[in-house]
Amino acid sequence: MKPVIPGRPTGPGPESITTNRDYGFRAPPPAQGRGRPGNDAVAAVVILLSLLTLPASADPTPRAPEPPLKIEVQAKPIAAFEPRDPSRVRFGALIYRGGIELTSSYREFGGISAIRVAADGAQFLAVTDKGRWLRARIVYDGTRPARIVDAEMAPVLGPDGKALAARGWYDTESIAQDNGIVWLGIERVNRIVRLDVGRQGLLARAQPIPVPPGIRQLPNNKGLECLEYVPAGLPLARTLIAISERGLDENGNIKGFLIGHSGPEEFSVRRIGDFDVSDCAVTPKGDLLVLERSFSRLKGVGMRIRRVPLTSIAHGATVDGPALIEADMSYQIDNMEGLSVHRAPSGELVLTLISDDNFSIIQRTILLQFTLADP
Repeated sequence: MKPVIPGRPTGPGPESITTNRDYGFRAPPPAQGRGRPGNDAVAAVVILLSLLTLPASADPTPRAPEPPLKIEVQAKPIAAFEPRDPSRVRFGALIYRGGIELTSSYREFGGISAIRVAADGAQFLAVTDKGRWLRARIVYDGTRPARIVDAEMAPVLGPDGKALAARGWYDTESIAQDNGIVWLGIERVNRIVRLDVGRQGLLARAQPIPVPPGIRQLPNNKGLECLEYVPAGLPLARTLIAISERGLDENGNIKGFLIGHSGPEEFSVRRIGDFDVSDCAVTPKGDLLVLERSFSRLKGVGMRIRRVPLTSIAHGATVDGPALIEADMSYQIDNMEGLSVHRAPSGELVLTLISDDNFSIIQRTILLQFTLADP
């Protein structure tokens, strides 16, 4: 799911809490020399029966879902992508537009693993590792992201109306969207859920959808990191594309899946170097941009984006494409996990990236934007 970065707090996941209560109630012995229990014994039995049936009759009314909570998010500008050369704006096939470092005093803020920016380039919907929504709006200074406003967070709800994370489905790593319908990929359990956010907002309840057997068999913590819906008018239209982080085929390439096309189909993304997949997004021209991430204790984190034509993706295919950008820690990157694409009013194709800080004090939540030099 994410690199283990020195200094990151570690520990087990949500605890499984069990109770073993011994109430210690015991009725006094019957009065000696009588044919039936005395009044004291009868009273004790009545009290005992009442106490034993109390939990069933005193169950609290189920709590209403936790409503969305408005939060404040502070933004610090990232003026240059390469601090060594602040005047440089061209990086590979991308042009740096601007970026901001995000912080908040709200304890659930952070761990952002996927993002979808609306066509207006302002509204966005994101999801965190811990199964929480982040919905907000980007404010620009010209074309540069300047701050985040109207931010609110809420737990992703399961089919029963309780937080999805409460059932252990908390490692939400990928997001796809078709108007008001949203799909989330849950890496920890290798499942995909569907939510009608357009009608029900952040209180929408997740409904699991059928997935190919290959998804259920992905290795632990190396499951779905990329989820994208292909809109009408493009190759693979109305198909859900899912790619694992590092579920490898027999040739050592990264497994991908097509859902809702012509049946369960699998393909692979050629693995180059030590990069794993962390997200993907479809362009209006019919390319799949694949965001990749590497990590080593010696070099730290790395980032790469490759462009794969949708026409090359088919059952049994191994796909590849040129790198649009590759960056290491000498640039303004962190653990980059989210990628979204939208068309600006100027016609430019804008890439928005966001990082997952793993809730670590030595990492950052940063939002970066680039435009494609050849949109």
